[in-house]
Amino acid sequence: MSRGWAGRAPRRSGAGRRRRGARALVFDTLLAAAILLLLALVAGRLQQVPTVAISGAVRVVDGDSLEAAGERIRLYGIDAPELSQTCRKAGADYACGQEAREALKRLAGGRAVECEGHGRDRYGRLLAVCRAGGIDLNGRQVLDGRAVAYGGYADEEAQARAAGRGIWAGTFETPGAWRAAHGAGTEAPHKTPGGTSGWPADLLDWILGGTRR
Repeated sequence: MSRGWAGRAPRRSGAGRRRRGARALVFDTLLAAAILLLLALVAGRLQQVPTVAISGAVRVVDGDSLEAAGERIRLYGIDAPELSQTCRKAGADYACGQEAREALKRLAGGRAVECEGHGRDRYGRLLAVCRAGGIDLNGRQVLDGRAVAYGGYADEEAQARAAGRGIWAGTFETPGAWRAAHGAGTEAPHKTPGGTSGWPADLLDWILGGTRR
């Protein structure tokens, strides 16, 4: 007994499947874009922080940290060797962490320092750009080879590297790698001052394919 075609489901044409697939792709793309936009708005709302301005005398803690007016300040966008860290130049070790602190002391010493902060790091320190005598202390430390770029000041680092200034005159571990090797804790590169941080931004980074850390 031959089978009739009445019980068979009608076949879908290839063109119909392609149209439905294209519509689904457009819908998924628009939905993903809407979710990203919503997350960005939420992140901006949750992570807005007021600008904190501090001026006056400072105490230099190390090559990228200050204290002023009872506030601990972490220079934004840079990472200097730790105080006990050594680097190598001309076949010998030297105290590059101590040198970074002394360099910052020379830049800030005897001058009124003005800092503008836009957030805090994981240790509660104010992330700030500080200036003294018209000099951007953050950028100058990187330009002089006393610190590496850490979320900012990439141009200054490129100039210091090309000129062989400071730590670029020899070999060194990045401060982050040194901290990790010596159990001194971790710190992510700084994000743009006033920008998003925390879990909303991390979630956005994950969706977009990973963070910059």
